[in-house]
Amino acid sequence: MNRPVEALIVVDVQSAFVVGDGAVPDADRLVERTTDLIARARTGGALVVHLQNDGQPGADDEPHTPGWELHHPVEPGPTEFVIRKPKDDGFDGTALGGVLAGVEALAVCGVMSEMCVQATARTALARGYRVVLPYDAHATQNVPAAPGISEEIPAATVSRVAAWALGSDADTTTHSADVTFTAPGRA
Repeated sequence: MNRPVEALIVVDVQSAFVVGDGAVPDADRLVERTTDLIARARTGGALVVHLQNDGQPGADDEPHTPGWELHHPVEPGPTEFVIRKPKDDGFDGTALGGVLAGVEALAVCGVMSEMCVQATARTALARGYRVVLPYDAHATQNVPAAPGISEEIPAATVSRVAAWALGSDADTTTHSADVTFTAPGRA
């Protein structure tokens, strides 16, 4: 179970989603877990890819606004990248596939669980990667109530369902602390 992964995909951990009024519930815990994953991936020689969503004009993550900025410091170099993305799926219309050349196994963390995290993990699975989605390192917002249909759905439930919907091909039960890292080509 504890087989190492060669890349960490950090999905949309941007200021709009982890700081202030628009932050996901329990954002501090998410930031703590993603900070730890990034540090351990760097130490292990794994690739670290920060995906950065380019929101629509007026959105909290509109490019070049404070909310669009990545929350974690980036150490650019041969094993750490920032890839801007125009859609939920981090592979769609980006260089992510090329950056991951030679990688067989990756971990995915970040926000939003049922949108960008799930879409990126689903495409990674379809492309044949072994995908680890630590259940305690991705998050989302509460889903508002739909009068006459359902009450508000808590964010933790939404995240769990988003991971569950990936099926048995992804490892969605691991704690982030249990994810181990290695350099590409060594998994």
